[in-house]
Order: sequence, then C-alpha cells, then structure tokens
Amino acid sequence: MIVMKFGGTSVESDVAIHRLISIVKTQIHRHPVVVVSAMGKTTNGLLEAARLAAAGDLAAAGAKLDAIAEHHFKTADQLALTEEKSLLRLALANRFDGIRATLKEIADAGEVTPRLSDAISANGELLSSTIVAAAFRAENIKGVWVDVRPLMRTNDDFTRAAVQFDEANPKLNESFTAALADDGLPVTQGFIGSTAEGVTTTIGRGGSDYSAAIIGAALDAEEIQIWTDVDGILTTDPRIVAEAAKVKTISFAEASELAYFGAKVLHPSTLLPAMAKEIPVRVCNSRNPSNEGTAIVRNAPQSKAPVKAIAFKRGITVVNVASDRMLMAYGFLARLFDVFAKHGTSVDMVATSEVSVSVTLDDTRHLDAVVADLQKFGDVTVERDQALICLVGENLKFTPGLASRIFSSIEDVNVSMISHGASAINVSFIVADKDVERAVKALHTEFFSELDAATFEAVAAVRAAAA
Repeated sequence: MIVMKFGGTSVESDVAIHRLISIVKTQIHRHPVVVVSAMGKTTNGLLEAARLAAAGDLAAAGAKLDAIAEHHFKTADQLALTEEKSLLRLALANRFDGIRATLKEIADAGEVTPRLSDAISANGELLSSTIVAAAFRAENIKGVWVDVRPLMRTNDDFTRAAVQFDEANPKLNESFTAALADDGLPVTQGFIGSTAEGVTTTIGRGGSDYSAAIIGAALDAEEIQIWTDVDGILTTDPRIVAEAAKVKTISFAEASELAYFGAKVLHPSTLLPAMAKEIPVRVCNSRNPSNEGTAIVRNAPQSKAPVKAIAFKRGITVVNVASDRMLMAYGFLARLFDVFAKHGTSVDMVATSEVSVSVTLDDTRHLDAVVADLQKFGDVTVERDQALICLVGENLKFTPGLASRIFSSIEDVNVSMISHGASAINVSFIVADKDVERAVKALHTEFFSELDAATFEAVAAVRAAAA
C-alpha cells in the first residue's frame, strides 16, 4: 500500500485531475490512498471572502465565493459520470451553502476568529476530494470519499492544531483499511482534522504533506509520494536560480533541515511520521510523471558534493539581548529561553558571547511580550527584515575549507550571525533580506557550477525528457 498526495496545482482543473488519474492508474496495483489539497488558490480565495465578510462586505464576500463555486461546478461537470452529475452538484451545493452560513457568522462576529478561519479554509480540501473521488468513478475505478476529520484527531489550537496520534492512528488505520477493501481507492483530504468535540481544525498551511505522512505511518505504507509542480527537491529555489538542479536522493535528516529552513517543496513537519516508521518519501512532478523525482530515505548514498542544496527563509527577525549579568553566571541562558517557551515562540538560530545573546525568530506574533520580558535581563534590540540562508549536505562540519568557500563567494554581503558546527549537515547564517537573492545566486554558482551526476540531475535534462 502507498500514499499519494497531490498538491493544489495537481487538482486545479479537469485537465490536471485527468493527469492525476493517469498517474494513479500506473500504480493502482500498489493499492494507493490518495490525499489531495484544495484546488489551486481556493484556500486563499476562501480566506479572502472571510476577510471581506468580517469587514462587513457580505456582497463582495458572496461574489468571491460565487467565482470559486463556478470553477468547482464547471470542473465537476467535465469529470463526473452523467448519471452522477446531479448528485455531485448537490453535494457541492450543500458544501457552498455551509460556507455561506459561515461567512454570515463571520460578518455577525465582525472578525475572523481562528475557529472560524479553520471552518472556512477546510472547505477547499472537502470540495476537491469530492470531485476527485467522482472523477475516479467516472474512469471505472472505485473512488471512495473518506472524510478525514473524525479520524485526524487534534487539539483545539485552531489554524495550527496538533495531531493527537494516540487517538488518530487507530482510527486512520481502521477506516482506510476498510476503504481499501474490495479494490476501493480512498480519496481524502490533507490539511484538516477535528477536535474530540467534532470541531473542524487545520494543521497549518502546507499541512497536506504532513497529513499524507501521518496517514502513511498509520497504515505502515511502503512509500509516501508527494506530487507537486516541481521535479523534486532542487538545489535551490528555481525562481531565483533558473538552472537549479534536481537532487536524486537525499537523507531524512538533510530533507528535514531544508524543509525547516525554508525549502518550499515540503512542509517542515512532513517527514517526522515517515522517519519514525522509516517509510521512504518520494517527491515527484505531476506534470512530468515519468521522472523519478527525489527519493528521501534514511541513509542517502555518499555524495562527492559537499553541499546538497541551499534553502532560505525571508522575514526573519533578530533579537539581541546584552547584559553584564551573563558574565560567569549560572542558569542565565536557561532563564532567558524560558521567556520564549512562556510565549510559545520557537527560535531558529542562537549566537552567544560573554555578555550577549542573539536569536532569530520567524514567528513574531508574541514579539512585543517577548521583548518586554527580555528587558528584565538587559538591553534588548530588534532587527527586522533579515533572512536566514542554510546550506545542507553530508558532513559539512568535517569538510575542510568549506567556510572559506562560503564566505569568499559572498564577500560583498554583510553576514550578521553564523551557525556552523551545531549540526554536522547544516551551515546557516543571517543576511539582510535585500541581499538574500544575490547571496543565494553566488553560493549556487560556487557549489553547483559542476554537478556530480550520481547526486544531481540538471533540470534542463529533466524538462527535455518531459517534452
């Protein structure tokens, strides 16, 4: 059994869904479970309608929703069996009626609370999965729609709910095993779940990847496939470096670092359930299905290249704390980091000296409260509009001359923080946001001008094969 997750661009239209079905057909013998995201741009559209409703403009919110509905109905009509079209349209109409009721609730409240945000945004996956299941049935495949919400139990931290695995795993295993019986092909939703009381939740933007991995782990799948619109994990963001190459195989640890530090192909949490069960993950392109994509495995083959890929996060905030009380003091750092724990704020990088500590944050929701508490320890300064660049590869810590190559290649870019040695596979540093693209381009030229054919595949070759 395998899990196949398809992102928004893979279900954005009838053409894309036909392509999805063709891909699944080639692996139908492996008993797939299909997990889908919302149709491209649907979630953003639903949230925009919610914002308009909160602002009191129900007419504009309704118009936005009507446009979304029109696209879904049109796609459904082009995909479903003639005898099923009326039932499918009714199911979709009922879903849109529910959305309109939620928009009215938002308008009455005058705000989009986290609970109402989840109630709205969850509908994208519910709509797309309904259509995709019907499209399979139109192709004489037993598509079984599975509502994942009562199975994917979470807490009530709306918009970023935590999955309650002890409760979720047996429910997922039981329901999907039943759906797979008699050649059934389960089609379900990523991104969403529910509380024990049945209130709809979401597990964070990009959470469909994570959902697929959770389902795969619960079912002890032989493989988890993430189908997206790129050819796999690339050496960097192709929007910045057009000649970015595909990484053929990468370890769980390397991929996790890349995801956490900004690579867009995978949700940062995706690999955790797969790693726990040692289930291989493959990242593939639904528009180029013949390419093998990138395999993510426990131990990747040894590479001649010191760097596998370059990731980056923009919108980073640096918080500096300077205090003479740090000097020769026991427990000072522990008390300092208790502040971040108190306010539920995670830290990416840390740099210390005898009398100062600098940390980086990408979540600034509680920044004012964090700064207020830190000021009890010393002088606090905040630097906004920063970016974190991360180079990942096997044994970077033990590669002679690596630091010289990195910082020589970006000698005209100011680097304010460096983390080297904390991880054997990661070198990270902070630059001003305005310098990030220039730095990434220079680093890519330094490390990927010549490609190790055993480790990388040029994107030009990948695209030529797809043509």
